[in-house]
Amino acid sequence: MQTFSDLPLDPALVAALTANGVTEPFPIQSATLPDSLAGRDVLGRGRTGSGKTLAFGLALLSRTAGRRADSKKPLALVLVPTRELATQVNEALSPYAAALGLRTAVVFGGTSINRQIDTLRKGAELLVATPGRLFDLIDRRAVALNEVAITVLDEADQMADMGFLPQVTRLLDQVDPNGQRMLFSATLDRQVDKLVKRFLTNPVTHSVDPGTATVTTMTHHVLHVDDGTKKATTAEIANRDGRVIMFVDTKRGADRLVKHLLAQGVRAVALHGGKSQPQRDRALDHFREGRASALVATNVAARGIHIEGLDLVVNVDPPTEPKDYLHRGGRTARAGESGAVVTLVLPEQRRETARLMTAAGIRPETARVRPGDPELVKVTGARRPSGTAVTITETTPAPAAAPGSSTRRRRPHRPAGPGTPIGQTRGKSASPAGRGGAIGRRARNAGN
Repeated sequence: MQTFSDLPLDPALVAALTANGVTEPFPIQSATLPDSLAGRDVLGRGRTGSGKTLAFGLALLSRTAGRRADSKKPLALVLVPTRELATQVNEALSPYAAALGLRTAVVFGGTSINRQIDTLRKGAELLVATPGRLFDLIDRRAVALNEVAITVLDEADQMADMGFLPQVTRLLDQVDPNGQRMLFSATLDRQVDKLVKRFLTNPVTHSVDPGTATVTTMTHHVLHVDDGTKKATTAEIANRDGRVIMFVDTKRGADRLVKHLLAQGVRAVALHGGKSQPQRDRALDHFREGRASALVATNVAARGIHIEGLDLVVNVDPPTEPKDYLHRGGRTARAGESGAVVTLVLPEQRRETARLMTAAGIRPETARVRPGDPELVKVTGARRPSGTAVTITETTPAPAAAPGSSTRRRRPHRPAGPGTPIGQTRGKSASPAGRGGAIGRRARNAGN
């Protein structure tokens, strides 16, 4: 398949893709679309940023076109682990759904459930949801899944890691047993394999990248720092000429680092599961629109957040799992663009970080740095901050439709075509419901 025109797609959909400059499929799309359009169950693995959204989205929309959902009964379902990913999948697919006359709804926690109920009552062919909020809506009899003929699990490995498997299993038990199932993930481990064996029928497997695949346009650096100079080094990197996402281990750590950066004159915002949904939306808006140059995040942002033109990711705290490293780094070097991943390593973290890099299939360039070092500047573009404290005005985002609406468009920039990884455009180089119990703290903190 050389172009999307080679596929049996509705002309209106092809026209919409072309209007957004999306004509050539990415490898994961070329591999999976012929089978998914034919109605087969598909198991797709591709690195983060490889275009999985369109890979399942085109098939889902095409196979749903021409049908009309009854009130509260969607025809297609995409399950995702986080609020941010739910928003971005919905925003990526909504313009193309509209081209086919299909209605979309997105539901996740932290926002008005009543507005979501109202949207579902009006009817939506495609529903994008986090497991926790979807269960809340089912409990309220605001939605039923028995008419869902196509189900997609996006970032399935993260849903397993976050403790969603029991809920995902119960949800899949409620969809049409004869329907199509597609599972997309960057990595496929044992927990995901359980879902595959139980719910996918003779699936076609497409792995366009090894499980530890990294982008060839991405460079990796390990910078050895001392405990006494790490904060100053971090501040200099954050003050670079250009945006940067900085990952830390904990919510408290994120808030502390943002406070330090603001005090040093760096415009920074925090993104983590302890923030309300409006706070998370504002943080992303500030970062996307340039009012903040540094986004300090926990792993909640390691999947599903797409920032165009982002060329640097910094692990202020090294991740503990290879897949976490890969997903954090996947925020840069998307769609053929270049980018760098930098990991700051204290002396006591060297051995464990070396093991992680080996397991992730990474051979990083290493250097020992201090604030102001030429090597630090060369790798990250670090600059000494002014030392004059700054604040970020809490502006109110423009009024938006409810998260369940298919017309949700908070941000003023042109939505990018989903022919590329979420929000990407062509033309450049190329508690689960707050229920507590056995699901665990990680799932609750995901902000569903």
